[in-house]
Amino acid sequence: MAADGEPESEVFEITDFTTASEWERFISKVEEVLNDWKLIGNSLGKPLEKGIFTSGTWEEKSDEISFADFKFSITHHYLVQESIDKEGKDELLEDTIPQSMQDLLCMNNDFPPRAHCLVRWYGLREFVVIAPAANNDAVLSESKCNLLLSSVSIVLGNTGCQVPLFVQIHHKWRRMYVGECQGPGVRTDFEMVHLRKVPNQYTHLSGLLDIFKSKIGCPLTPLPPVSIAIRFTYVLQDWQQYFWPQQPPDLDALVGGEVGGLEFGKLPFGACEDPISELHLATTWPHLTEGIIVDNDVYSDLDPIQAPHWSVRVRKADNPQCLLGDFVAEFFKICRRKESTDEILGRSTFEEEGREIADITHALSKLTEPAPVPIHKLSVSNMVHTAKKKIRKHRGVEESPLNNDVLNTILLFLFPDATSEKLLDGTSVTDNNNPPPDSEEYNLYNQFKSAPSDSLTYKLALCLCMINFYHGGLKGVAHLWQEFVLEMRFRWENNFLIPGLASGPPDLRCCLLHQKLQMLNCCIERKKTRDDGVKTSPSDKITNTYSGDAGKAGSQLGPDNLKDTDKEKGEVGKSWDSWSDSEEEFFECLSDTEELKGNGQESSKKGGPKEIANLKPEGRLRQHGKLTLLHNGEPLYIPVTQEPAPMTEDLLEEQSEVLAKLGTSAEGAHLRARMQSACLLSDMESFKAANPGCFLEDFVRWYSPRDYIEEEVIDEKGNIVLKGELSARMKIPSNMWVEAWETAKPIPARRQRRLFDDTREAEKVLHYLAVQKPADLARHLLPCVIHAAVLKVKEEENLENISSVKKIIKQIISHSSKVLHFPNPEDKKLEEIIHQITSVEAIIARARSLKAKFGTERCEQEEEKEDLERFVSCLLEQPEVLVIGAGRGHAGRIIHKLFVSAQRAAAMSLPEEELKKMGSSEERRQHSLSDFPPPAGRELILRTTVPRPAPYSRALPQRMYSVLTKEDFRLAGAFSSDTSFF
Repeated sequence: MAADGEPESEVFEITDFTTASEWERFISKVEEVLNDWKLIGNSLGKPLEKGIFTSGTWEEKSDEISFADFKFSITHHYLVQESIDKEGKDELLEDTIPQSMQDLLCMNNDFPPRAHCLVRWYGLREFVVIAPAANNDAVLSESKCNLLLSSVSIVLGNTGCQVPLFVQIHHKWRRMYVGECQGPGVRTDFEMVHLRKVPNQYTHLSGLLDIFKSKIGCPLTPLPPVSIAIRFTYVLQDWQQYFWPQQPPDLDALVGGEVGGLEFGKLPFGACEDPISELHLATTWPHLTEGIIVDNDVYSDLDPIQAPHWSVRVRKADNPQCLLGDFVAEFFKICRRKESTDEILGRSTFEEEGREIADITHALSKLTEPAPVPIHKLSVSNMVHTAKKKIRKHRGVEESPLNNDVLNTILLFLFPDATSEKLLDGTSVTDNNNPPPDSEEYNLYNQFKSAPSDSLTYKLALCLCMINFYHGGLKGVAHLWQEFVLEMRFRWENNFLIPGLASGPPDLRCCLLHQKLQMLNCCIERKKTRDDGVKTSPSDKITNTYSGDAGKAGSQLGPDNLKDTDKEKGEVGKSWDSWSDSEEEFFECLSDTEELKGNGQESSKKGGPKEIANLKPEGRLRQHGKLTLLHNGEPLYIPVTQEPAPMTEDLLEEQSEVLAKLGTSAEGAHLRARMQSACLLSDMESFKAANPGCFLEDFVRWYSPRDYIEEEVIDEKGNIVLKGELSARMKIPSNMWVEAWETAKPIPARRQRRLFDDTREAEKVLHYLAVQKPADLARHLLPCVIHAAVLKVKEEENLENISSVKKIIKQIISHSSKVLHFPNPEDKKLEEIIHQITSVEAIIARARSLKAKFGTERCEQEEEKEDLERFVSCLLEQPEVLVIGAGRGHAGRIIHKLFVSAQRAAAMSLPEEELKKMGSSEERRQHSLSDFPPPAGRELILRTTVPRPAPYSRALPQRMYSVLTKEDFRLAGAFSSDTSFF
């Protein structure tokens, strides 16, 4: 057994050299990816246009590969371009160097303002990068770097790919790349040096030229001229003569007498700090030849004022604090709070005075004693005073979140009718500073489901925002809300209309809180009309209502005989309450009068006997054109009807749920129809009272003309006459209209049961308002606040006229209208809207900052002013802007002055030790006279075409890019050599 087992163990020790190693698998995977991306062979594109690296579209494709268990990402970066025709391509294929080698010499896109670092360093339009997949991974050892570079070389040789292939080595923050590009008989090596400390001999052009020439090692004795492109960047951080113009809001003015409460309707705007932190001036010499200029450690010809090209970019402050954005964001934070108003303020302010000392023994006596009727003074200030007394009783004067001045100012702003006699009239005071009702700005509330910008709800939202930000935060919000609810109850109990609300039923396009306030106003209006009706003498009303002459009834009930209050409200001929004799008449106490009983009995009979003509018509509004009753030929009168009950969206939803729960059974359907026909029945009763002797056909002709079909027929005498009949749906057995008509009695609207119980509805609204937590309130009013913020941004943008901001505002409006129409929008989406508003505010603040710095308002010549304004708007929208005329242009002169003043300020502020270090007086003089500081960045590109490595080799492009900053020195070289003749 042992002998048998020995050969087997030897078999397992054999090494199979045909198996692919991890390295070979890695190379194979890279080749596979390049094949998939169709990067094999030569792909020539059109010559690069000027500025295409910035204006063109860059795209990238990525894949993941691994070397053993180490993961790499491979990414193809390329500029989207049309490739040249196939015919031209075939001609060029022979003996053509790769596209990337040609791009090394292209001067149209030096120093692009925004591009991948390899594009900036080498001027490439297409390249592939292999980098460690994880951010914290890095290829550090030299052997691994060489292994990867060898892999790249093998891949390019095997596939014939002519796109440069780079490998990222060292830590990612260093942006170190090595790479290679291969073509037919040619190769370019991409190499890099990255140092923290700059060797002195390489801080100027002459030292860098020495490196470049030694690296090329050109065997030719008269070396071909080297083409040079230079860019120096100067940074301006100190804006000496320009302070940031944003003024903080004057908190004293908000409650001071000289400004008044209108300040509460205005939102703050602008950045608290300068949103422009730095200005970068790039001075460029694009086409220089070696020997034309001198730049060494002793002397330099490179004076920024003389540079042919100037370009400017601004560095924006990171997330500048913006007043409007903070204002809205702070209000939004309330939405996440859980506390109720009572929890925030302590014990309820609605408790009776002296309740603390109340004793249980007084309970029974209180029930039996007659309660005194409270007589209020008719002013808001009195109500506020009593409310504040109650609040102070529970939490002490010092603890009150809002002081009296602020509270009174706000209440007068919300209720401008409180100080004048206008409160007694019921007329509302409007603010003249709002946009006209037909304008797009005014109608924005439709899209946002907020409230009109001249409404009480909108003003309340702004006041709560202001208080939350400046006066007491959440406690202040709870305090004002409690005062507001007290004011609503006061107005309901005393029949004072709420100002700043459109008359009529609740507007379902607005937020629910606005609808509730409109509903309360409807209740106050009905109650006021009814109470006014009780006060007028019964004899007058009987004369008006019970007119015996049927023909004159309509005119007597016309506009001339109605009360003045009805005319004021614009409800002439509509309000059924104005005819009531007393409150009890709204309920069905009809059996008291024999006359009514007669009316009810007679009308229920189909034909109706002759006595029916003797019934007195009641509740007529006016004659309906030339229509007459079908059976007795009397004129048909439109009756005074009850208005349908106004409803808010939550009540409509509730009603629809109730109707849906009735199900689809016959009984449920019948019950649903009965519930929905309350208004129909009321109108039928009014019609019967106004038109004695009428039939269902008469009612349908007025109420639903489409359901009465008329046809021309020829009678016995041969005359063409009109013959009418009810529509098919009206003839259906057990039709709801027929049933309702048979049960309807001739009762005028004034004596019918109310369709709308204003007392109950008002109490429901007041209870709804009282139980709202600050978080619920903020949710209700957030659409109004966003609406106000968008209007503010639009108003500020109109002053600056920035086209990019106009587009963003349209996007915000579109986004907000989608989000805010949902009943409970997601917090994340609301935060997005607030962030968008803040970003627009920052852009406008930047525009103002730049206009102040460049003095656009101080320009005397119109042409110069337009040029400067165009320049400022370009600075906001483009990564880098060319200064027309360089240092001699209008903008260039302003930039020069900015640097000069900053240099003077810096020289004045230098401590004596620094001045001593400068050495001789000559050095000090030069430093003080210099208009510009030392450049923050020096970039140079050196190019030439030479044969390498031998004199008889093919002449190929060579390029070296150098960048020198305060703590960074980088050389990126692309050196080409001939692989056929060497």
